[in-house]
Amino acid sequence: MNDNVLPVYHLLHELDARFDDLMVTIDQAATYYEQQQAATWHFQPLHENTSWLRKALLDMWHQQGQDGRETRNYIALIAADDTLLEKFNAVNRAKAQISELLQRIKQAHPNTLSQAKHRLPERHPDVDNVLRKGGLARLHLKQCWRHIPIAPAPVSRVRFAWYSSGRSIKKLTVQEAEQKLLQLDTGAAHVRIQLRKLAGIPSDEPLAQVQSQAPLMRANLFFTEPLEDGHTRRAMNVALPLIVPSHNQQLPHIKMPPLEPPTQRTRAKRRDEKLEHEAFLPSLRIYRYR
Repeated sequence: MNDNVLPVYHLLHELDARFDDLMVTIDQAATYYEQQQAATWHFQPLHENTSWLRKALLDMWHQQGQDGRETRNYIALIAADDTLLEKFNAVNRAKAQISELLQRIKQAHPNTLSQAKHRLPERHPDVDNVLRKGGLARLHLKQCWRHIPIAPAPVSRVRFAWYSSGRSIKKLTVQEAEQKLLQLDTGAAHVRIQLRKLAGIPSDEPLAQVQSQAPLMRANLFFTEPLEDGHTRRAMNVALPLIVPSHNQQLPHIKMPPLEPPTQRTRAKRRDEKLEHEAFLPSLRIYRYR
């Protein structure tokens, strides 16, 4: 049956079931990890007991004052045997199912998404404790479905490094840029100046709105043997513990990154940079293409 004609309660019931599955797979992975005491490297020293992984995987809540685009990171590396590896893969499969279903709900019944955010916290095993802390009852969907990074093959070494040059670029029309400017204080001189600048360019000229992304940790993996495609290394962004297959349960060689990300851009500007250097509409971070 098409999702558009499927009753909303059927989709929400399916979402409840899939969220319960995620809770089960997280519990199974965390329990096996705690029993095995798998070899682990932590980016920063821990002041907790062996339940740190469980807490990291169950961290799915907006904190008070938190930017909705931000997520909390748990940088670590775990050497996993085949059984633990499969349990982490099961968590990722459950996360993928939730992400896929939420997209279906968003497309078929967009107004139902907020209802889903209120339902799911009641199914969280630590919800009473969460609610007692106050302000954490709103589910952070991105933290809910973001995958655990898993290396596709054994690695000999991992080099961690901060990546602080990320940007998201959204194309805009002149008309869309004008609408955004009109939502600002049009009585302000700097807004009027930008409206005049915008009126002076062709109406069909494409523009770009740029948003700098928060620094993130990137892991460069060096595989013990070449992959089937011949590659010997791969870069992965890591917000959750990185899982590497290890039959002998030994950690690979790890290059430690600085404790804090660099304060300035670390990559040289590309010679083929498509955007102008200076913002065309500074109030909105909108640039012209060269």
